[in-house]
Parts: sequence; structure tokens; C-alpha cells
Amino acid sequence: MGLEVGEVSVRLDGLLLRFMDQMENLQEKRNLLNSLIEAGWFAMSKARYAMGNKCVSSLQYGHEMAPLVRLHTNALEKGEVQFRTERTEPKPVENSKEEPKEVEEIGPKEEGVRRRKTVNKKTDKEDPLEPKEMPDTKEKTEPDRMVKGQTSSQDPLKWFGILVPQSLKQAQSSFKQVIELAAEIATLQTQVEATREEFRTQLQSKQQLLQGREP
Repeated sequence: MGLEVGEVSVRLDGLLLRFMDQMENLQEKRNLLNSLIEAGWFAMSKARYAMGNKCVSSLQYGHEMAPLVRLHTNALEKGEVQFRTERTEPKPVENSKEEPKEVEEIGPKEEGVRRRKTVNKKTDKEDPLEPKEMPDTKEKTEPDRMVKGQTSSQDPLKWFGILVPQSLKQAQSSFKQVIELAAEIATLQTQVEATREEFRTQLQSKQQLLQGREP
């Protein structure tokens, strides 16, 4: 009986030390999480000050969004759950070759407008022909293609323009670390709860053994 009580006491000491280490690690990660969130929002405010309040808002979000981070869970022993993040590289929804083509077509569009002015002078004398409607339809379809090319990219930085300030990139980097750190904190919290439950069961078994030794 004495050996059993001694073994349970040793287990309780080990669980208590493990619990204290886990709590210390959890507190450090929470402090790091809070500091990263503060740094991210501070960098975001600097970007809004540099680009303008309306240039960095939800109005610039893409029409089509795809998740760049996926969360995987794995159930372990003793009620522990492991959270793991998987990051994918941003890819365009449509063909990425359309974007440079559309940018290059900006020059020829202005030439087409100038040509239509010369054509109108000639058509003033010739009334039966009216070629004004054909270029107007092209002008309506080409901006739509430009919008599709702009919203096809899933990189959030490109939603706010091609040349973005360094503070906006710093904000993105901070929030990326926040996502990964949040998964680590969630995993560590499950470990803390599992250690606490195991400590309670061992403590109850020790109390039962001590009660059995009483005369």
C-alpha cells in the first residue's frame, strides 16, 4: 500500500512540473500573440495614413476569395488535439497571362479613339455609313476584362495596388505569424487541459488509497 501511495505521489509531482512548464510556455506565446497583433494593426494604420483611409479598406477586397491557409486537426491520446496550419501560395483564379496583356492594350486604345475622330470627318460627307457603334462596344467590354484581371489575383497585397508601402507588407507578415501562433496556442491549451485532468484523477486515486489505510 505504501509503495502505491509513493508511486502516485511521484506521478503527481511529475504532472505538476509538466503543468507549470506548459502554463509558462502558454503565457509566453500569448504575450507574443498580443504583440504581433498590436504590431500588425499599427502597421495597418501607417499604411492607411500613407495611402489614404479609403485606399486601405474593405472596398478593395477581391470579388472572388480563396483561403490561403487551411487548418488541420488531429485527435491525440488523453483528449489532446493537435492543430496544424497549411499555407498555400496565392494563385490567380483565372489565367494569369491576361493581366499583362490588358495592361499593354492601354496604348492602342488611345490610338483607336484618335482614328475614330478622323473617320468621323470622312463619314460626315458619307451619310449611309455609321461606324460609331462598333468601337463603343469594344470600350464596354475591355474595362470588364480589366476588372476580371484585377480581381483574379488572390494575393491580398495586390488588392490595394501594385506599389504598396512597406508598412502594409509588414502588417501582412505580422498577421501571418498570428495565424500560425494561434494554432500552436490552441494545441498547447488542449495539452494543459489534458494534464490538469490527469492530475485530478491521480489526486483522487491517492486520496482513495490514503482513506483505505485509515483504521
